[in-house]
Amino acid sequence: MEKSRVDSSLLIVCLVLGLLVGQSTASFKDCYKICFISCVIGGKNLVKCAAKCLKDCVLPASSVLNSNDAQGFCKLGCASSLCTNLSTKEDPAEEKVESCVNSCSKTCTKI
Repeated sequence: MEKSRVDSSLLIVCLVLGLLVGQSTASFKDCYKICFISCVIGGKNLVKCAAKCLKDCVLPASSVLNSNDAQGFCKLGCASSLCTNLSTKEDPAEEKVESCVNSCSKTCTKI
């Protein structure tokens, strides 16, 4: 039992370090997968994890400070309503989520 707790802690540390090291070059897919796995390991609700990770990966912190990013907020709203149900505890489905988010980008550019 103790070994699994140590393994989980080590995994979380590696994921957080990976986020910090690759933050500037991480693709949406990588950002979402790492965020989602970390969140689920933390014991949070799947839908809440998906929504949090969409927000963090669609609107990076620098974009949130710039509230003029209407297209980014449109994409986040679309993705939140259409893409949050694609991930499971066993599979973050980052490729499906990325495809869904990309379809939201196309929708939001038409507005």
